[in-house]
Amino acid sequence: MTKALTHLGDISVEEFLRDYWQKKPLLIRQAFPQFTPPISGEELAGMALEEHIESRLIEEHGIEGPWQLRTGPFTEEDFFSLPKSHWTLLVQAVDQWVPEVAKLKDKFRFIPDWRLDDIMISYAADQGSVGPHYDFYDVFLLQAEGKRRWHQGAKADASSPRVEGTKLNILQHFEPENSWVLEPGDMLYLPPQFSHWGIAEGGCTTISIGFRAPSARTLLEDLASELAMGLPDHLRYTDPDLTRPENPSEIDPVTVARVQRQLAEWLQQPQNIAQWFGAIMTEAKYPDTVALDAGSAQNWRDILADGGSLILNPGSRCAFCRDPETLFIDGESFPAPLRFAQAFCDTRELTSADVDPYQELMAHNGLLDQLVSQGSLINPEDLDAWDDEDDEEE
Repeated sequence: MTKALTHLGDISVEEFLRDYWQKKPLLIRQAFPQFTPPISGEELAGMALEEHIESRLIEEHGIEGPWQLRTGPFTEEDFFSLPKSHWTLLVQAVDQWVPEVAKLKDKFRFIPDWRLDDIMISYAADQGSVGPHYDFYDVFLLQAEGKRRWHQGAKADASSPRVEGTKLNILQHFEPENSWVLEPGDMLYLPPQFSHWGIAEGGCTTISIGFRAPSARTLLEDLASELAMGLPDHLRYTDPDLTRPENPSEIDPVTVARVQRQLAEWLQQPQNIAQWFGAIMTEAKYPDTVALDAGSAQNWRDILADGGSLILNPGSRCAFCRDPETLFIDGESFPAPLRFAQAFCDTRELTSADVDPYQELMAHNGLLDQLVSQGSLINPEDLDAWDDEDDEEE
């Protein structure tokens, strides 16, 4: 029997996936016992001053009207001018900048890595919230500091009335079905579209672990474009089974069925589908972060020879596929030996022992050169130096 993970309470992963994942909410008391917050509200505010970090401020009673939304970067004066209550600061992708936050992702590897979006952290003053709303993705809401009262309501959709005069999708009508007060270490799981409203009881910090779910429109548009580029021009609509039509102007059911069959045949290319899906699900959320100067990693051969390592850029995403053997990083697909790709995606780190058996990957302009030049592989020392610079600036 599979042992239950601490952060899922007394249920197993199998039970959670069967009974709760994308089905119904789950409250887990002390999912992380004696939880130590990886970042404080003051440090979060410091991050919101940075231009390259996405942040938002939401004031329930703003100067411009109810549920006022402002986007960063902010200044210290912005925070000094805030009221004592009813406001929230949200900072996206904190896992890209704070290693202690990034480590939290390992606790959720019972969900595929490529489903994970990012870790957002919010600080709310007393009574601060983002209003009653719903999301299209799965999220685990981990209480880090203070207390927050969560109200969970029914499912909502595009037809649900919204509050006017705000850029936020605040629900006009919200009736709670469940209410809980979460304390540090408690965690609430919410599937897509379940309406919810979290209100701070005193100052509090909440960590949101969200999972990406591309819309059908996004997937179909991207897939159509990808497949179309690879299809030969001679592959066209055909109708060798054509019979005399009852009405020459009609697009009859037989024609529609024929088109559906042919579209299905063009889509039945599993390797193409796998390569396309792997690429789209590993696209970096913030490509500019990945595109930062590769720094000393350009000398990666010397680094590995001296016993050092290369690591996956914190802003990068990776996955692998067995058939065809492919490594996906930051929206690109690279042919790579399965054993190598699988090991790298598991550890997100490369040492000399990891790459020595694969001389073709180490060749000039080979895979490692490409990943270093695009910023997907970096020298851990460069990351430490960047963090030190940020600390000095703050």
